[in-house]
Amino acid sequence: MPKPQGFHYEDRPDGTVVITHAGRQATTLRGSRADRFRDEVKTADPQLVMARWTGNYKRGNERTARNHPRNRH
Repeated sequence: MPKPQGFHYEDRPDGTVVITHAGRQATTLRGSRADRFRDEVKTADPQLVMARWTGNYKRGNERTARNHPRNRH
């Protein structure tokens, strides 16, 4: 599986974390969720962590969906 690219995060002074993908806001984390994100992004690959926190990552079913009869044209 290819590694996700194009994620960036901004740690704002008010304690929120804004994650963007391809220049567009993907999610905003506040409070304890922002704290957990900051801890996790320090210990693992930031791109993979941000993909998981935003829900924007491949789930492994793309080929199955593409081959489904209703999706064939």
